[in-house]
Amino acid sequence: MYRVIIIEDDPMVAVINQNFIKKSPEFQVLSVFKSGIEALPYLSENPNVDLVLLDYYTPGMNGGEFLTQLQTIQCFPAVIMVTSANDTKIIRKLFTQGVIDYLVKPFEYARFKDALDRFILTHALLEEKGHHTLRQEDIDQLVIGKHTSFSSNSVLTKGINESTLQMVRDVFKQNTGVLFTSEQLAERVGLSRITIRRYVSYMMELEEISSAIDYQTGGRPSIMYCYPKS
Repeated sequence: MYRVIIIEDDPMVAVINQNFIKKSPEFQVLSVFKSGIEALPYLSENPNVDLVLLDYYTPGMNGGEFLTQLQTIQCFPAVIMVTSANDTKIIRKLFTQGVIDYLVKPFEYARFKDALDRFILTHALLEEKGHHTLRQEDIDQLVIGKHTSFSSNSVLTKGINESTLQMVRDVFKQNTGVLFTSEQLAERVGLSRITIRRYVSYMMELEEISSAIDYQTGGRPSIMYCYPKS
């Protein structure tokens, strides 16, 4: 489970952020702070925080100053900005300070979830590779952030999210040759069956996966999907 702190001086926004985080079982909110000044002592004693949701405008210390102080105390969590600050100079500077994503208030949950998905995929890739070397395509995923494939299929149709698609692909690739129903995939990925069906239909159109019909269900035949063995 990824450990999260929230730095937000507006109590209503802080609650919204907490509620959004709670929708993703992979994350746990450890604490909420009204400013970076309040958060720094906590991070100094708890350097294993994985993710910080950071507002730029907080009392006594703005987001850029907070990021500078993080370097000073040798604490290196991933940082997602959740803020109303949309000035070009501010945004440019924050990205040079290592911010991995930037959400401008107000935003919808889908965009928030997309930011979390990107964090998970990046973190999972680094954990998977451990101390091994990375391939160019692995580095491309880390640098681009959206985990976009440099192929003719990289332009997605409406309603298909790249990071979510990658999560579905990962389930198939990690279980090559194994047949899954859409219900089983939905449980694995943590999405609704309706959403999963949209993604497997898209992958079928790309001929990434194949399908078969299971008549041994005792009722209505079930469509099964799999990633073919090479």
